[in-house]
Amino acid sequence: MSISNEDVSKLIEASFPDAKISVDGDGYKYETTVVCASFEGMNTLKRHQAVYASVNSAITSGELHALTITAKTPDET
Repeated sequence: MSISNEDVSKLIEASFPDAKISVDGDGYKYETTVVCASFEGMNTLKRHQAVYASVNSAITSGELHALTITAKTPDET
């Protein structure tokens, strides 16, 4: 029971519709980079909490086990 890279991206996009999102994973471990202006003024922990909240349903269902997050503003890229 795993989730596709595309489905992880769609979950994040639902919370961050204006973000640039990339997801790479193998069905067990995933990595995502989210670039979004709404991260402005947020520290790293708050950014990660926001991204985790967007995929929480997949985490609690067991579809998504591990997610490494890089969250940046457009000015930080």
